[in-house]
Amino acid sequence: MPNKETTYQKNIRSRTKYRYLKGLLPRYISYLKNSTIIWLARKKGATIGVCVTMPYKLAKNANANLIIGNHTSIQTDRIDLRTKVTIGSHVIIGADVEIITVSHNVDSPDFEKKCYGLVIEDYCWLATRAFILPSCQKIGYGVVCAANSVVATNIAALQIVAGNPAKLLRLRKNVHTNLCVESMVGNDYISYKNAYKAYK
Repeated sequence: MPNKETTYQKNIRSRTKYRYLKGLLPRYISYLKNSTIIWLARKKGATIGVCVTMPYKLAKNANANLIIGNHTSIQTDRIDLRTKVTIGSHVIIGADVEIITVSHNVDSPDFEKKCYGLVIEDYCWLATRAFILPSCQKIGYGVVCAANSVVATNIAALQIVAGNPAKLLRLRKNVHTNLCVESMVGNDYISYKNAYKAYK
């Protein structure tokens, strides 16, 4: 018994053959471009799952400290990789989000670095210009960080936070399990093909 058809799959499957083929070409071009970017990030030492989208500049600066799951969309290159950053699956990181993972010991005469690292669990959404400080080391499952929020502490699962400093607004009722994350940025060539064929 196949899984329940998602809205994305239903929309693709309902297309005429002509409309399906017309949508295939731009997705294929995007897929080729992004595949090169992902290849570069992996060559630099990053661990990256399938159907991940990221900017070229982030891939160019990638190293072994970058670990990303599957079906994740990253639209920023402002991720501090001086220490480990683990990003889960089905995560959406918006434009101009900034993640800082290293600070300094302000009480030390040597002002030495303090390395923290960050784990972002599955189904999170970090909206445009969210700012993640080193004191935040974990963003739990399904968290939403609103646009322009400044996150200074760990965030528990399913919280929606906003403001400076970010504070709890409410709990999220559902996560985006039916969303084809890569379709948001036109990088859904594989999902597009699979959706069209799945229920034929």
